[in-house]
Amino acid sequence: MVKAPSFPPLRNGFTLVELLIVIAVIGVLAGGIIALVNPAAQFQKANDSKRKSDLAQIQRALEVYYQDNRKYPDAVDYKIKRLDDSTADWGEQWTPYMGNLPKDPRSPSKNYVYNATDSGQTYCIYASLDIGVDITLNTACFPSRASCGTDYKCNYGISSPNITP
Repeated sequence: MVKAPSFPPLRNGFTLVELLIVIAVIGVLAGGIIALVNPAAQFQKANDSKRKSDLAQIQRALEVYYQDNRKYPDAVDYKIKRLDDSTADWGEQWTPYMGNLPKDPRSPSKNYVYNATDSGQTYCIYASLDIGVDITLNTACFPSRASCGTDYKCNYGISSPNITP
């Protein structure tokens, strides 16, 4: 009589070594992807995009103000002066031109800076971008290097259509 060949018993699952190898490979791949994506830089880009959008929104409101009053609002401590002579802080209402003035996403450490010149015929608005090129500030708006917050220099600006920041 011929004896049937014997087979090793079937395994149900993976060994500990196999699981550790798979986890290590997944960890290396995840680390590489995170290094490529660089989440900190992505957050900085998002904040910079918000800052540029905020300044463009303020610029549109300033142009409507100019159409109504034939001059831009005065500046007090680099903030916009309301029609009732009070100062609109960043994040506060500036009616009827805007609901709330935008404020920097990293407020209070960073601020926007507004200045009007030439009897309200020109203005400049500046922000401090996290990632961006450094600009030369318009000396008509700021005789010296303006500060956009504690330890932050302004490096992005927009202005009234008749001057460049």
